[in-house]
Amino acid sequence: MPAGIDRLTGWRRALRDAGLEPAAVSHGDFTLAGGMRAARELLDAHPDLDAIFAASDLMAMGAVTVLRERGIAVPEQVAVMGFDDSPSALACEVPLTTVRQPSVEQGERMARILLDLLEGRPVARQHLMPTSVVVRASA
Repeated sequence: MPAGIDRLTGWRRALRDAGLEPAAVSHGDFTLAGGMRAARELLDAHPDLDAIFAASDLMAMGAVTVLRERGIAVPEQVAVMGFDDSPSALACEVPLTTVRQPSVEQGERMARILLDLLEGRPVARQHLMPTSVVVRASA
């Protein structure tokens, strides 16, 4: 999915900009089960990891579940960060630190683009919208 590719690219770029080497990656499918599977893969291959950045809050929630099952404290031993600031970020056992997207504004912009297309008006092919980090208990 383009969103997953963009988030992975942004994660790698942020690490490089901070002078860090991108580490292990496990691909998921934006679901709770996908996050659990990816977290198991990461922990099995890299038991000393100290942080997990998931491409969605549901995947981050799955990672927290696996970490807790293995007796690993969040965030004391492993920090976890999600993406979306969805309701699941607050429903997680440990409220998730996450990247917030302007979801309402995205929907409004998509509706305007659709209306412009239907009216035959030109539209830009790319629209970048701001994000922000919401710090909670998982990081």
